Amino acid sequence: MPRILRLLLGLAAALPGARAAETVAVAAASDLVFCLEALRTEFARTEPAVAVRLTTGSSGNFFAQIRHGAPFDVFLSADVRYPRELVAAGAADGRSLALYAIGRIVLWTNRADLNPADPAAFVRHPAVKKFAIANPQHAPYGQAAREALLALGVWTEVQPRLVLGENIAQTAQFVQTGNAEAGIVALSLVLAPALQGLGRWQELPESLYRPLEQALVLTVAGTRNPAAVRFAAFLRSPAARAVFERYGFRLPPALP
Repeated sequence: MPRILRLLLGLAAALPGARAAETVAVAAASDLVFCLEALRTEFARTEPAVAVRLTTGSSGNFFAQIRHGAPFDVFLSADVRYPRELVAAGAADGRSLALYAIGRIVLWTNRADLNPADPAAFVRHPAVKKFAIANPQHAPYGQAAREALLALGVWTEVQPRLVLGENIAQTAQFVQTGNAEAGIVALSLVLAPALQGLGRWQELPESLYRPLEQALVLTVAGTRNPAAVRFAAFLRSPAARAVFERYGFRLPPALP
């Protein structure tokens, strides 16, 4: 690079208005895979210079990664337990922990000849050769699915036919592609524009499973990132709550 160009670039970097773009690294439960894109767009209305880098997956896997130092600023879990455990382990800031949504689950099939209106009969239907749920070992939506199937009295019958998704988004993919005839997925996914109108779904009563109280928390690294602090605050704002509601989440009480 010519010396004069290096000097000009150095001067530009020193100007008051010339600063590096801010970045926020977000680890989020995969039930938010579509919702987060809408949230990022809404956040950009007031923070156009902040790049929000989204990674979605299983809450349990993110918990393990963040506890071992993975470089995330904000963690949006599909439950409240994992954020609380990160706080207890000293890997996240307890002052930032807050509920942002309450998840809901549905029976879903991409086959027109199957009707999920009667949940127990639907799961037992002989045409349902494979039934998909997220892995209950580390996915809160999988734990909720297992609880619902137990409450319906069909858990023992369905176990030999189970296909386990690494997370709830992969579970939905199994059903969408026909690798499983049916499954239990997040309401937020079937309401997303990308999947809306595909197949048939039936919401499962919330009395069948423990509430999916979903919480966010700033990691220790995130507390040192002003853009991450602002993004976490945005997720509790009326604008963000409207997006969560649009994707089928119930809302916890608003914080003052």
